[in-house]
Amino acid sequence: RKVISTDKEIVKEAGQSIPHIGEQFGWDHFRGLETQMCQKLTGQKNLIIDTGGGLALKEENVKILKANGKIFWLTANVATIVSRISGDTQRPSLSGTKSFVDEVEEILTERRPKYQAAADHIIPTDQTSPQHIADSILFFIST
Repeated sequence: RKVISTDKEIVKEAGQSIPHIGEQFGWDHFRGLETQMCQKLTGQKNLIIDTGGGLALKEENVKILKANGKIFWLTANVATIVSRISGDTQRPSLSGTKSFVDEVEEILTERRPKYQAAADHIIPTDQTSPQHIADSILFFIST
């Protein structure tokens, strides 16, 4: 299966980083680009689509993705998320005023209900190997 990252595809098509797009055009514009990317991928078969965390905030995006397959929410606690993304220089601050840990905690609390509503399957990833996560996804795809 082909793996496509919506964020990487948006950066490639826009020729700009995500923080720059958000700063220059606003986050609503970026969310629109995410929707356009979902629409662009509609109908393609056998894709694994890796999305940014904000994509599920728009119900339209969730509907598009669900029409074409299953949605997996790969969960992790705040400490794990912070450990995984703290070195990402392309990750924009979403508040601009809070500590990184506080920001992650607040965003996760805000988004959790939308993630839960969107997910066909929820897979915990704390202290789990990528191979085990992949095996879990393959199990759910085949059932």
